[in-house]
Parts: sequence; C-alpha cells; structure tokens
Amino acid sequence: MVRVLFVCLGNICRSPTAEGVFRDLVRREGLVDLIVTDSCGTGGWHAGDPPDSRACAEAESRGIEIRDLRARQVRKDDFGSFDYVLGMDDGNIQNLLAMCPPEFTDRVKLFLSFAPEVGRHDVPDPYYGGPDGFRKVFDMIDKASHGLLADIRTRHLDAR
Repeated sequence: MVRVLFVCLGNICRSPTAEGVFRDLVRREGLVDLIVTDSCGTGGWHAGDPPDSRACAEAESRGIEIRDLRARQVRKDDFGSFDYVLGMDDGNIQNLLAMCPPEFTDRVKLFLSFAPEVGRHDVPDPYYGGPDGFRKVFDMIDKASHGLLADIRTRHLDAR
C-alpha cells in the first residue's frame, strides 16, 4: 500500500483539491486497493471544516467530489505513516520539515515537483481570489497528479 498526504496551510483549498483529484485518478486507473490518500493543513484553525465552497464547485464542474473531506492538522506521526508528504508551497515545506523526524525528511516534497511542465514552484493559494484562481490551481494539481502517479508506478508498483 502506497500512502500519499497532501498538505497546504488550512486544508480547505489546495490540499483537499489535490486529494480529490488524485483520489479520482487512482480510482479511474483501478488502483484504489494499492494507493491511499489523505490531506491536512499545517494550521489547525479549519479542523473539521469541509473544503472551501469554491474548491468544491470547481471540482464538481469536473466530475470530482470533495465535499466528503474534512480539514485536519498535520501530526508528527503522519511522517512515518505516509510515503509521500506533499506540500503545496515553500512555506508548507518549511513548516513540515521543522516538525519532521530526520529519518523521514526524504518523504517531504513540493507537489509541483511532479509537474515541471507547469513552470511554477508553488501551487498558489486561491483563497483570497475568485473562481479563476481555483480553475488555475485545479489545472496545476491535475498535471502534478499525473506526474505523481507516474512516480508511484515507477518506484512502488512496477517493482511488484
């Protein structure tokens, strides 16, 4: 079983979108028995909340359901439980590395590192913008999700 954790600041925009997009891709590829997904935030102020309504609307417009997800804060034991701990931006990565046990730092990566063709380092936070920001973020996340799945296939699944 390969376990993937998506992380942003509050776990209501970027990381639940990434979890939903990647979860849908895993389902379409018939890999639900092999890959587990989750998402969380480095901050806990939205714990228990559903994703932002604009993220839900954008996902729904593309046939992906994320309304079932609930925000939570990252925990120290997540680093040992997940094979991939994927931050949406440099701030997330810094926060994750500050709490990550040294033996698991290689699991912490920028999510867009799986989509160099996007030409960006960070997935921008669309929270303070309009629907166009959510569309752009969704497109970036979709590309990175395909790159991530290719990496998982190469490193974990093809070896079986």
